[in-house]
Amino acid sequence: MADHYEVLGVSRDASPDEIKKAYRRLARELHPDVNPSPEASERFKLVTHAYDVLSDPQQRQQYDLGPQAGGFDGAGFGGFGDIFETFFGGGAGGSQRGPRSRRERGQDALLRVEVDLDEVVFGAHRDLEVDTAVVCETCGGSCCQPGTAPVTCDICHGTGSIQRTVRSLLGNVMTSSPCGTCRGYGTVIATPCVTCQGQGRVRARRTVPVDIPAGVDTGLRLQMPGSGEAGPAGGPNGDLYLEIKVRHHDIFSRDGDDLLCTLSVSMADAVLGTHAKVKALDGDIDVELKPGVQGADVITVKGRGITHLRGTGRGDLRVGVQVVTPTKLDRKERELIEQFAAHHKAESPTLARFQQGLFSKLRDRFL
Repeated sequence: MADHYEVLGVSRDASPDEIKKAYRRLARELHPDVNPSPEASERFKLVTHAYDVLSDPQQRQQYDLGPQAGGFDGAGFGGFGDIFETFFGGGAGGSQRGPRSRRERGQDALLRVEVDLDEVVFGAHRDLEVDTAVVCETCGGSCCQPGTAPVTCDICHGTGSIQRTVRSLLGNVMTSSPCGTCRGYGTVIATPCVTCQGQGRVRARRTVPVDIPAGVDTGLRLQMPGSGEAGPAGGPNGDLYLEIKVRHHDIFSRDGDDLLCTLSVSMADAVLGTHAKVKALDGDIDVELKPGVQGADVITVKGRGITHLRGTGRGDLRVGVQVVTPTKLDRKERELIEQFAAHHKAESPTLARFQQGLFSKLRDRFL
């Protein structure tokens, strides 16, 4: 690494004004708008970086002292904070050994997905559009403009930390803190990628193929490892979580892995019995109504419910019977009903013993 003072052409005891004048003179000579040659461009980067360091009093002092500053920091016994950092790992990077990596894991993402009840029966495939962070195509996650690379920090010389000596009750103690110039990375991005601004990733829309398994229910979260946001500097992706919401269905409802529905039948069909074709979520089903079927009876069709989320097989389809009593009768219909009633003389309606089963069926039917 070239010496910053030599790059600017000034002495080591140059004043801030002398450093500024030297930088301006070289910038007018080497700026790409004035001198487009590759050699001038590289020199301009060195000059700019040298000026950034030497124009800042703190960075210049650290540069002059090198990575292991030997001076005493503070007077008397004022170094307790640094002592505790040293022995107990306090402070940012206090317990870190070596420079930290720019590559970090990306954040997890949460996406809410609505599915129809018929998709829950057998599962579904979706191609989801997600706005997220992806690896920058220009630099490939390196954070640098193509053709360039990170340069070793000339303040900490690649260690990522600055060591200093403090005076304490225990004597002189060597402490370590992250380098303020490179932020503990040990390297500096001299020429950041113009597309991602040196982050190694950009915001973009991408398509994520998702296979939603059968049997999911509202509130369930599915984890897709590695489908979340890309990490900084080309770091690994986080995870994507899908939160499921099952849309309301006008006919069918759900009780666990069983499907529930109601079949309305006429009084005549309830008395005489009949066959009904029920349109289920995965095709038609023939349901046999035996003569004398009662309202709130439940007919179970095995294996025509929802596929189990874990395991094999399916739940059942439970069909609750609702006998529809006619409310408007013409004269002939009324006469026939009266004849039927006269033939089947029945006692007047009376209270009877409470039947738990009847109310349980009604409850199940309208879940």
